[in-house]
Amino acid sequence: MNTQRLRQVGILAIVAALVAGLAVVGLRWWSDRDRTDLQRAMALAPGDGERFSWTDWSAVRDELGMDLDADSPSESVTDLMNAAYSADLSSTSALPESAQVLHVQFGFSPASADWELFSQSAAGAVVMLHLPEDTDWERIRSRITNLGFTEPGEADGIWDGGSDVLGAIGGSITPEVSYIALDEEEQLVLTSDNRGYLVEALAGATGDGSTVEGLSEVVDASGSPLSAAIYTGAQACGALAMGQADPDDQAQGEQLVREAGEVNAYTGFAMSVQPGLDLRVALSFETDEQARTNADTRAILAAGPAPGQGGDFADRFTLGPVEADGPVVTLALEPVEGSYVLSDLSNGPVLFATC
Repeated sequence: MNTQRLRQVGILAIVAALVAGLAVVGLRWWSDRDRTDLQRAMALAPGDGERFSWTDWSAVRDELGMDLDADSPSESVTDLMNAAYSADLSSTSALPESAQVLHVQFGFSPASADWELFSQSAAGAVVMLHLPEDTDWERIRSRITNLGFTEPGEADGIWDGGSDVLGAIGGSITPEVSYIALDEEEQLVLTSDNRGYLVEALAGATGDGSTVEGLSEVVDASGSPLSAAIYTGAQACGALAMGQADPDDQAQGEQLVREAGEVNAYTGFAMSVQPGLDLRVALSFETDEQARTNADTRAILAAGPAPGQGGDFADRFTLGPVEADGPVVTLALEPVEGSYVLSDLSNGPVLFATC
């Protein structure tokens, strides 16, 4: 084969590779364009996750009327966290107590992040922060180097810190930032207290994955929430179980369920704070028929006594429409002023989430 022929073959190979690359990018853009940030985040999350805590920090700042960024004074970060706590918008975050230290010393925090997803499984936990397009990544690298983190050999490697580095930083800092990964292509900062788990999470954070099995329906039904607690069915049945109540409350709960009618175990659970601060609960079931049945029974349970929590659910929220759409049931909750519905009811016992 002559030199000219070789050159032509080489050019054709390059063109083919470029076309293939553009096709992948185009397919990715097409699949992303109609997805919410929560849907995108869940596609980036570890596939073994059982419990996910979502905080849309950009939307939270808008809801609270606070315009902050990476250069805002540290006092503004404190104001943000206080306001978010008062509005019950920070209970799903892993970072409230560390926010000011992260902002001042690391260069990223709830004041500048677009959103945060904290995923937990039996194998480990990882915090995923999405940062704005204009993020100064060089400044972040410089700051964490100065803090004592060991820079990885590769750009997409793990910055090693550990307890000794965090202890030297001082202030209130969560162990979840013991190890850090910077993914500039996806505009992500990933952190964990488990280096090995962070390596796996980073490798899987390509955006090409799908939502954890059993959760796509409740994630879709949650829309674009400010904050949300999302559990697999098995995790929710443990975290929200009436078995955590004392014997008298358990007996009352069993009686209330008998009176309400049939309930089925659900495959996914999500409780979210929506824009405007109303809440939405989403439960997914194996069949449309189960969803229709449970829409009726769980509406009765959500409007009655709250054994194990004390008083009635009506002390905490006004129950709005309860609807079955395919295999998903949604309950609309309007919180009573001064109540903390998401933070109070994202842990059991919660009767209307019984399995």
